[in-house]
Amino acid sequence: MFKGSLPALVTPFTPDGELDLDTLRKLVDWHIDQGSHGLVPVGTTGESPTLTHDEHRLVIEEVVRTVDGRVPVIAGAGSNSTREGIGLIRHAAEVGADAALVVTPYYNKPTQAGLIAHYTALAEASDLPIIIYNIPGRSVVDMTPETMGELAKIPSIIGVKDATGKLERVSQQRITCGPDFVQLSGEDGTALGFNAHGGVGCISVTANVAPKLCAEFQNATLAGDYARALEYQDRLMPLHIAIFVEPGLVGAKYAMSRLGLCDERVRLPLVPLTDPTRRLIDAALDHAGLI
Repeated sequence: MFKGSLPALVTPFTPDGELDLDTLRKLVDWHIDQGSHGLVPVGTTGESPTLTHDEHRLVIEEVVRTVDGRVPVIAGAGSNSTREGIGLIRHAAEVGADAALVVTPYYNKPTQAGLIAHYTALAEASDLPIIIYNIPGRSVVDMTPETMGELAKIPSIIGVKDATGKLERVSQQRITCGPDFVQLSGEDGTALGFNAHGGVGCISVTANVAPKLCAEFQNATLAGDYARALEYQDRLMPLHIAIFVEPGLVGAKYAMSRLGLCDERVRLPLVPLTDPTRRLIDAALDHAGLI
């Protein structure tokens, strides 16, 4: 159910900085028309750190309502407070999300035992399937394959978004979690190798900008056609790089604005891109055949 190209949706804002729900709904329909295999609202790329809790819930509700069962919705539901996370995952379940994406608790740096306790409490609070989000570069906590294996014994903990950048983790986690544990890449640039190791998809930033290309790339890897997938990789790689020269969601929103999809506005402390990065993204869009 959870595989292929899964855009980590941006949250569009109006010129005065409020939620632009009309544009959000249009983006959802566009992504589905372009072949995206699922949608992931209110992750980091959805500016979850600067959304209020009411805004967070509203975005998930709107995405689930607009999708209307056409593709799976994996709702961002992570927090560094277990109590807060329980509230978010219960809300995601109530409004009809298909799974919750739960980041390892950031800033307070729990031990591996703390990670097990955190995810166990979330799983006990709701039957909603949980996908662990392991991104030590942001959370400063790295869930080990052994810890993940312990959590994989819980029926509702079904997979991982792995943004460690360590391709060997896929094989290690196949050992500890089993081959049916859903492994999704959290890094566009390494998604080709990730799937070759046994991954089944990518929760993607670039797919905000090039959903059709990213979906076709994933389709090729899942069909075992790595020669064709490499052709897509060569088209997309400059875009993967350019989007992340500055914070990725800022790059993605700028690229989307160039395609007439949404405003490039972001919330502080993020700021608009510098001119050199804009030029890099423009060149990458041209290389991919998008402008």
